[in-house]
Amino acid sequence: MKTVWITGAGGLIGSTLARTAPGAAHELKVVALTRDRLDLTDAAAVRSEFHRQPPQLVIHCAALSKSPACEANPRLARNLNVGVTALLAELAAEIPLVFLSTDLVFDGRAGNYAEEAAVNPLSVYAETKAAAEQVLRANPRHLIVRTSLNGGRSPTGDRGFNEQIRRAWQAGQTLSLFTDEFRSPISAEVTARAIWELVAQNATGVYHVAGSEKLSRWQIGRLLAARWPQLQPRFEAASLKDHAGAPRAPDTSLNCAKAQARLSFRLPGLTEWLSSHPGEVF
Repeated sequence: MKTVWITGAGGLIGSTLARTAPGAAHELKVVALTRDRLDLTDAAAVRSEFHRQPPQLVIHCAALSKSPACEANPRLARNLNVGVTALLAELAAEIPLVFLSTDLVFDGRAGNYAEEAAVNPLSVYAETKAAAEQVLRANPRHLIVRTSLNGGRSPTGDRGFNEQIRRAWQAGQTLSLFTDEFRSPISAEVTARAIWELVAQNATGVYHVAGSEKLSRWQIGRLLAARWPQLQPRFEAASLKDHAGAPRAPDTSLNCAKAQARLSFRLPGLTEWLSSHPGEVF
């Protein structure tokens, strides 16, 4: 059996990867690593576990991914997002490693970014992801998958963009959503399927996996409001021009042509995905 480590298995993409893994029929044994099972910041414990049960593949999804937390504690963000990645890259020097990165490594001035576009991160979170990418690029066995906003059902119920919006509306909040900040939202189920296909093809280097539709935060809110009328959703238009916090990238939409050419299915946009999954909890 081929043993696969999936870090961050308590998060949205990690848990979806673990749940949708090809499984025993493909001689695959998944080790779903959550924070309770293995503290990735404990280097000695990670080394010990790695040598006790050596994996033949590592999919590294664990990260401090909430931007406010990263801005509040840059040292912790660097330790979790760069230090842990460097440790895993060292241990996995002779085996494939898949690293989940983000569209936010780009500054958002252009949009429709291809893999070879120059990165210019604006936030602490994005800076740590870009730094971690540099660590991974040193090994030709490794694969970097940049993705965008992912939606779905996470174990904690608050990791997907849809879950965060839903919680806010359930609490009776009125959301301010940017009309001039664009992403390429995608279902975590689609992201996971694409990753498993790229893994099966022994893909290496950098690939973009995101939705085929560029949407503003405002447009995403409208789509979800139409899906959940029972929540009596309330939201108002806002602009990045009036944003007073940490810098935000206006358009980090991704060009996924490189990945699309290798996949057996088409990466859908969010509107299409929601339409084709009308009865699914999202």
